[in-house]
Amino acid sequence: MRILYNLLIYLLQIPIAAYWLLRSIAKRSYRSKIGQRLGFGYPELDSCIWIHAVSVGEVQAAVPLVREIARRFPGRSLLVTTVTPTGAERVEALFGDTVTHSYIPFEMPVAVDHFFAAVKPELALVMETEIWPNLYRACGVRDIPLILVSARISPRSVGGYRRFMPLFRETLSHGIIIAAQSEADADRFRALGASPIRTWVTGSIKFDIELPAGLAERGRAFRAQTFGDRPVWVAASTHDREEQKVLDAHRRVQEKHPDALLVLVPRHPERFAEVGELVTKLGFNCVPRTGGQACNAETEVFLGDTMGELPLFYAASDVAFVGGSLVKIGGHNLLEPAALGLPIVSGPHVFNAQEIADMFADLGACRIVDSPAELANAISELLGNKTLAAELGSQGRELLKQNRGALARLLGLLEPLLGEEVR
Repeated sequence: MRILYNLLIYLLQIPIAAYWLLRSIAKRSYRSKIGQRLGFGYPELDSCIWIHAVSVGEVQAAVPLVREIARRFPGRSLLVTTVTPTGAERVEALFGDTVTHSYIPFEMPVAVDHFFAAVKPELALVMETEIWPNLYRACGVRDIPLILVSARISPRSVGGYRRFMPLFRETLSHGIIIAAQSEADADRFRALGASPIRTWVTGSIKFDIELPAGLAERGRAFRAQTFGDRPVWVAASTHDREEQKVLDAHRRVQEKHPDALLVLVPRHPERFAEVGELVTKLGFNCVPRTGGQACNAETEVFLGDTMGELPLFYAASDVAFVGGSLVKIGGHNLLEPAALGLPIVSGPHVFNAQEIADMFADLGACRIVDSPAELANAISELLGNKTLAAELGSQGRELLKQNRGALARLLGLLEPLLGEEVR
């Protein structure tokens, strides 16, 4: 099956290359280091600890891991790879020159071989669930330990993986260590061929979130300067077709809270202009963050059209709706607003982190809604009842506190692999 897989990989390179070419025409960042996708131009390292994070969300989740590895293993070089340019930009913003960045190669064996020959990793850590047969096999044949960090497989993905069971069983047989988010995830990995003795339940390192120093204070100052004394709710990491629902909900919220302000933050920067046009088309008075001006009494929507400022917008808001959940995207990180003590609302499509979402819902720390009307009702209630909002926010923060520790458990797995005591 591996031969068929590699044949398919090579056949797909033409449409994949065409896709990247088209993206590079529209967006300059896609041209950066484009040779690395094909196996050329990697940084030359004597050895490194390699952490792979697909895009912005995974990079953000990896922050405490990268910083703790740098602190505990100061003699090691750190390489962080991403797939997307936005992920690369986030790596640079967070870590600067304290880590080396590269794009991960396409799954072509020749590109993978060139990657390993250049960077020479002594340990590989892959955030969440990225299963790449050629990449993982390359680790195995080179005796490079590989850990899947906060690994998860959604129930609906298992059927797809099982269609290629021989390939994935062989892929997971190369001494890979699974650090699963939950026992259910661990069971699904074992069912796909992962070694039972190398499959651990460590939890999600997302619970070990580190908020930037002074974030709450900066959020309050930003709110006072930009929003004034108004009820504010944020719709974070929204997607196509979801903004329409959010804006519908905002119209309903305004019926009960006429001075309510919506902070709308699309997930992908290439959609900022499109979403701005939608907001204006629907008749809302909108102020974009990039404009630099404060909102006035007529402003109804504040468009978060910048990268990396979502934590600031959370800290400046009263209630958070976490997007990717009113459409079938799978939801995004509930833990960031929880760390700030915000009451949280989410749609029903949260399969990207189902266990975490269930924990919040079971405790009553998150309201789950299924329509613009339900979203509006939940937001309106929380904006109008500060005691209830504070209670939900407190429950979320406590849940976060109780589930910390995944990072420490993961670091315990690293110690024997790096051949030295973790300091």
